[in-house]
Amino acid sequence: MSPQLPETEDTPMDKKKKPRGLGRGLSALMADVSSEEGAKGGSGARRPDMMVPIESVSPNPDQPRRTFTMPQLEELAASIREKGVIQPLIVRPKRGHPEAYEIVAGERRWRASQMAQLHELPVIVRDFDDTEVLEVAIIENIQRADLNPIEEAAGFRQLMEKFGHTQERLAQVLGKSRSHIANLMRLLQLPDEVRGMVQDGDLSAGHARALITSDDPVGMARKVVAEGLSVRATEQMLKKQDSAPKAPRVRSQPTGDKDADTRALEADLSAAIGMNVEIEHSPGQEAGRLTISYKSLENLDELCQILSGVR
Repeated sequence: MSPQLPETEDTPMDKKKKPRGLGRGLSALMADVSSEEGAKGGSGARRPDMMVPIESVSPNPDQPRRTFTMPQLEELAASIREKGVIQPLIVRPKRGHPEAYEIVAGERRWRASQMAQLHELPVIVRDFDDTEVLEVAIIENIQRADLNPIEEAAGFRQLMEKFGHTQERLAQVLGKSRSHIANLMRLLQLPDEVRGMVQDGDLSAGHARALITSDDPVGMARKVVAEGLSVRATEQMLKKQDSAPKAPRVRSQPTGDKDADTRALEADLSAAIGMNVEIEHSPGQEAGRLTISYKSLENLDELCQILSGVR
């Protein structure tokens, strides 16, 4: 489905409650999110609804992005001094404050415009509810050029968990491949220390993907950073580690046939997720083992979505 066209003077905004059908709502919001390239004077700038005094505009207090780097703001402010604000901000009327507006998308432009000492800002006014404002803020963050892979993956997860979007729909509307989204989201399975290395730029997304299947991702990540290994060298090191002989794992011997309740539970779980489930539980013990078998990577991806609660 193609994104909705922005409203113009010939297509007034429908004041009725907008449908929130899955995908349709996302496409409409994507049509409203401004690109930073446009903010710097690139092509594709949109016509604003009006010009408003800069003091009438305030940031969204629930904006998920909290850090704005000064060099980038100064660069944008210099561009605004020369060319003005090319790409309008998306705002909504501020509740209880006539003639005041709250930023939905474009806080960087607002901050840079203050530095450039502008008195007015071009805005596009939308009557978004709180849920849509948060959704647009997350989408705008994902579109940032300086986003690291962990932040991007976290943005995808927020859109899926909070708003029920699927990887397929995100890929279609955001213009990214489904494999790109799936691979980045797998990085969130890594320990905090390894994710921190990716966020700090010590590890690339390629390094991190290779470490997902490692038995000791933290130790291996430290080794990769200390030795300055390339992604290919990291993959080869992990491959050698996997092919090295390992001590056989000692499995507890079953004390007898599984009872009827255990077999029934295995059958129920297998039917619920569409994969084979085995339960090993010794009578009289609290602990046990639950094993889920998958037949393909697509199967594994589906299982990850089920366990993450985003199916």
